[in-house]
Amino acid sequence: MQSTRPEPPIGASRLSPLPNLPRIRTVVAALALAALAGCQALLPDASDRTEVEWHTFDEAREAVEAIEPFSTHKSDLIGNGFDPKRNPAVTILTYPEIVQRFSAGTALRPDEYEAGIRSCLAAGKACSGYAIAAKRIKRDRIGNFWLDSFAFRRETNITGWTFNALILFVDDLVVYTVFGGQPNLHELQVTRNPLGPLQGWGEALRPRY
Repeated sequence: MQSTRPEPPIGASRLSPLPNLPRIRTVVAALALAALAGCQALLPDASDRTEVEWHTFDEAREAVEAIEPFSTHKSDLIGNGFDPKRNPAVTILTYPEIVQRFSAGTALRPDEYEAGIRSCLAAGKACSGYAIAAKRIKRDRIGNFWLDSFAFRRETNITGWTFNALILFVDDLVVYTVFGGQPNLHELQVTRNPLGPLQGWGEALRPRY
């Protein structure tokens, strides 16, 4: 005897089988991750750099190390990228500025300075110099997009390098070089405001007399 499944009453809807819930969860999770990555890409960033031909700290260091005191001339430096008219990292120092650099806050006697410094200080107006200051600093906002947008918590990742150098001349001849700086700058700056966008209202509403 063949059994027959009773047909649903006319007008009744057939119940469709439930979809694959694990697959839906996977799709939703993937969409959430994509949205989060997209939100983080919307966070602002900033950079602060000197427009020079040196792209790294080592490139700047090697350029200064290639200078030979009492052998290299100012005209040689201009041809190698140290032209103050073209390189914004180079500042021309006058004799009074150089004297101030070596006299302010130092415990050394004049005869204790290196030979190049002594030669420059003794040369009077014939003594001049280049002060070099270059940097490449990048500031990336990281962390939660919504907390950052509403100013509850802002995280800034700061990376880059800074470089400084001093070159002294007597007339056209280089007599002294020295360099320094920070080869690998990496800081994390965190600003936390428990009240978010309302944090600064108290100061703004304070009566002014």
